[in-house]
Amino acid sequence: MPPTHERQLKDQPLTGDRQRWIELLDALDLELLTERFMSRVVRVPGYDPAPIPVSELRRTGLVSFQSLVEGLRAGGFDGPVAVSTEVGVSRARAGIPLEALMTAIRHDFNVLWEALTRVATQDDAELVIRHTGIVLSTVDEYVSQVQHAYTAERERMREEESSVRQGLIAGLFDDLNPTDERLATIASALGLDPDGPLLVVAARGEDTSALRVLVSDHERAGGTMFTHHLGDVLIAFAGSSELSGSRLETVERRLAEARVGLVNTRGIGSLRRSALTARDLAQVLTAAEAGAMTWERGWARLAAQALNAAGNSIVTDVERALAVCGEGERERLVEAVHTYLRSGSIGASAAELFCHRNTVANRLRRFADLTGVDPMIPAEAARLVVGWA
Repeated sequence: MPPTHERQLKDQPLTGDRQRWIELLDALDLELLTERFMSRVVRVPGYDPAPIPVSELRRTGLVSFQSLVEGLRAGGFDGPVAVSTEVGVSRARAGIPLEALMTAIRHDFNVLWEALTRVATQDDAELVIRHTGIVLSTVDEYVSQVQHAYTAERERMREEESSVRQGLIAGLFDDLNPTDERLATIASALGLDPDGPLLVVAARGEDTSALRVLVSDHERAGGTMFTHHLGDVLIAFAGSSELSGSRLETVERRLAEARVGLVNTRGIGSLRRSALTARDLAQVLTAAEAGAMTWERGWARLAAQALNAAGNSIVTDVERALAVCGEGERERLVEAVHTYLRSGSIGASAAELFCHRNTVANRLRRFADLTGVDPMIPAEAARLVVGWA
């Protein structure tokens, strides 16, 4: 086996190699390289059909080979390669998948290597082998710069798209009276049916993080969920899934189990009003409660909140009247009324409380006598439903 230093020399150019190496590079026909590259790249999935003009593919292909050959002359690139940025940016803007772009660029190496071995003679075999590392590193650096330019441009595009999208969403919340035409334009830009079903949820405080996770899960399931902040409350909304058993439907069921305010509505024109309602529902969740606060579950709390904010007493007189009872009696009366208000049935209340129907009826009557509010009369019971929500 030859000494280590001799084996290394076979993988590295020798001092006397340069002149012949330059001669081989000069013998390359860049136009022919470009045509061979074009014959291959147009068959790459993502380039078939070409998403950008063939003339542009040919032009950048020629410039790429010119740059690669110049890099080989210099022993590799020691700085930015202008065409790499152009290729990366233009392919990103054209929507070419990164995998397709990398496959296309690999053809640069294949075509270049085949051409080098074609112009070389049998006597050049070892010289070409000694330059293999330079060829690989030069192409790798070009590929790396193209990939960096591509990913940077895709990130810019996402930021631009997000900025435009957030501007449109903000318009839905800021414009109190948008026209139908404006709503249709925004819905189209967001990919929503302007009159389709919408799922609107809101979270605040520590519940916001859990909602963000569900937003990400919704997007991984193939959906698009938009977000907007109303003060310290995070609003998220999406077109409701109508596909039973779909991954999106699964995520939506998880949203219904989360600590959020949740509103199902229809039409993007109702988004602002529904988001405000979802926000208000999220704000009436207590620390011990689980599951989404829906309109059916939370309307009475919202009504009580509004009445209290307006300075209207709801059940203060009831509480004062019950204060004359002993603690045990008060607890039994309130329990009976709460149970009855949930079902509207004395029989169901008796079953729930494990007592006789007459006992429940007597407690309801005693409550009415003490407070002046009869829970068996709907109009009067409404005060208790709202006041005790």
